[in-house]
Amino acid sequence: MNPQGHFRAAAVAWVAALMLGLPSALAAQQRTSVQDRARQEQAQNAAREADRFSVIDGLVTDTLLNPLGSADVSVVGTGARVVTGENGRFRMMQVPPGQYLLVVRRVGFAPTSGIIDVPEKDTLRLSYTLVRSNYLLDTVRTQGRRVTMRMLDFEQRRQQGIGQFITQEEIERRGSIQTSDFLRYMRGVQVSVNTTQAFGGTQVYSRREGGGFDGNQQQNYCPMQVLLDGIILPRYFNLDLLPPPKQIAGIEVYSGSATVPPQFGGVDRRCGVVAVWTRDGY
Repeated sequence: MNPQGHFRAAAVAWVAALMLGLPSALAAQQRTSVQDRARQEQAQNAAREADRFSVIDGLVTDTLLNPLGSADVSVVGTGARVVTGENGRFRMMQVPPGQYLLVVRRVGFAPTSGIIDVPEKDTLRLSYTLVRSNYLLDTVRTQGRRVTMRMLDFEQRRQQGIGQFITQEEIERRGSIQTSDFLRYMRGVQVSVNTTQAFGGTQVYSRREGGGFDGNQQQNYCPMQVLLDGIILPRYFNLDLLPPPKQIAGIEVYSGSATVPPQFGGVDRRCGVVAVWTRDGY
């Protein structure tokens, strides 16, 4: 074969190879285009979501309105936690809109809590006043695993057999998405959704105290006082704002005022008490 023949044969072979590889090259290009579009859509969605975020700007003082530095401010269930500066101020950035439970603590002062509604694309301004207290933070004892004083007290009350208890092991064994689910099987307790009160949601009532029927012939149960790590939560508290079960170390329930232990003195005992204890503490 002459050189021209060799050249034409090589050209034909190259064109054939190119044609054979064209479908796979087009498919790869299409896959890349789909991936690029998906990434672009994800970035656009993230940008739109971030555009809804807000800022929480707050101040913590004592009863004399002196600013309190080094106060711990936590948004329960989210992991968001900041410490106030020397001027008592704190700021949380990029907060998604919604309803949250906020807890404020400082050594030497009684903790406080409040339910907040964060709007879209706005700044929520808050102020909290802490009352001086002789309360001391939990000490830590080691017995194979970390055990706080509050959980040792929990075990002592459980051994006395007064009230109803759910341990961390039971919580892990049963499994659930909402902490309120564990209260549904307690004796003398009613868990239901209430949308008639401010900050309505899933709430817990005692069947033993204040029972009866109202003017509309509806069962009138008594709202129980909820505590989180010993912190008194607002009345008619929405249980959906509690930390998820994976963060809970124990729950104790006293469905009547007569059974509430003296350790919970100072809280409203009329309808009983639900005490929720987290693994790391608030």
